[in-house]
Amino acid sequence: MTYATVMVSLALDQSNEARLQVAGELAERFEADIVGVAAAQFAPPLYFTDGAEAQALIDEGEASVKRRLAGLEAQFRAATRNRGGYAEWRSAMDFPARFVLAQARCADIVVSGGQSPAFSDAFALASPKDLVMQAGRPLLVVPDRVNWLDLRNVLVAWKDTPEARRAVSDALPMLRKARDVTITTIPERDDDRSVVMAGVTDVAAWLARHGVTATARIYEGARNETAAAQLEKVAGDVDAGLIVAGAYGHSRFRELILGGVTQYLVTQTARSVLLSH
Repeated sequence: MTYATVMVSLALDQSNEARLQVAGELAERFEADIVGVAAAQFAPPLYFTDGAEAQALIDEGEASVKRRLAGLEAQFRAATRNRGGYAEWRSAMDFPARFVLAQARCADIVVSGGQSPAFSDAFALASPKDLVMQAGRPLLVVPDRVNWLDLRNVLVAWKDTPEARRAVSDALPMLRKARDVTITTIPERDDDRSVVMAGVTDVAAWLARHGVTATARIYEGARNETAAAQLEKVAGDVDAGLIVAGAYGHSRFRELILGGVTQYLVTQTARSVLLSH
């Protein structure tokens, strides 16, 4: 398995430098094509008028959005020049999440920016919280503070679920290029430690058969620590440049409500994170 097409989602009113840098490196490392995508909708003001004045306001708003999308294309073209294989740009006047989710069908992996916990504008931003749960492709979340694809130390946050299994499989091309890979699991209070360790060891053995040497470990944190806090400590201990994890919702009926660890991984600002759902 490899990445033949890397897609990078750009946003209005948000820095795109980090995600473009990492997407370009990813395309270069895997000699992949790279597709840039962006979309936005004009959001009319709450107070409105009618007739010719209203139409003029709409026309100017839409023209402004088109100019800004053209600016994103120019930024994408400049950042991907001489990177990877063929570079393609796709944009539209549409809700960003809807457009990016539709375009993700042509990609092996989607690169997105990170996001602060603050409210996001659905007219201008394809939130990684939406993309990770609906794209059907692995999502590489790149915080603004990251300036390169650091694969020296990769942490696999293991939980024996279909989402985590998909994430490890989706990350395999990057894991093969990593210097050190650590697989860690944070057991629940009543878990049988021998069973938990056997599961992590199985994952390490599976990776070994795919040419990846990995270290397996169980992290025993304080009882009052959240899983996200414990994961942050492990990531710091191994100096992880990339975290690989499954993405989970609180409810199978409302999967867009992210679980605590997934919420943390999407919003933390120190490391790139590969998530699969």
